[in-house]
Amino acid sequence: MALTKHQRRTRIKRRIRKNLTGTGDVPRMSVYRSNKQIYAQLINDLTGETVLSASSKEKEIAGKKVNKIEQAKLVGQALAGKAKEKGIETVKFDRNGYLYHGRVKSLADAARENGLKF
Repeated sequence: MALTKHQRRTRIKRRIRKNLTGTGDVPRMSVYRSNKQIYAQLINDLTGETVLSASSKEKEIAGKKVNKIEQAKLVGQALAGKAKEKGIETVKFDRNGYLYHGRVKSLADAARENGLKF
């Protein structure tokens, strides 16, 4: 029997996560996208804490009338800016089972352009 979309993404997500663990020095950058919004957060898996986060619901980003790919770029830029302020330069990228293209790719590229290394 064929897998549903959710089962397929869960299987890919597990395969990615078994090799990725965020630490205090090098947190895991997790991306979640819904139909309308996109969220990214830096996670320390050793303590189970979210170090910082950015989303398309923040005032600076939500106020701009742009398409979803541009919105993802703004979230990537915001996350990289916040990470610089906290002194984080390197992260491990967790695409969370999504294909690396479209909004996920634009968020990652924007974060890289603004100083995050992964």
